Amino acid sequence: MPKDFEKLVNGIVQESLPGTTFRVEIDGKIILCHISGKMRIHHIKVMPGDRVAVRLSPDGTRGIIMKRM
Repeated sequence: MPKDFEKLVNGIVQESLPGTTFRVEIDGKIILCHISGKMRIHHIKVMPGDRVAVRLSPDGTRGIIMKRM
């Protein structure tokens, strides 16, 4: 799927886990997410309580945090 058409959903970071993994609440459902490569390269920090844009996996159980809002 081209990046132009990827669907981003908004969520709120609930908990920070080891290894740049986070629990993010999206529409009342909590999923496991990790940080995208660009965010790692530019050392963008994500803290519990931050609003983030997440790209979900096809089955919707995991995601990638694409940007912090």
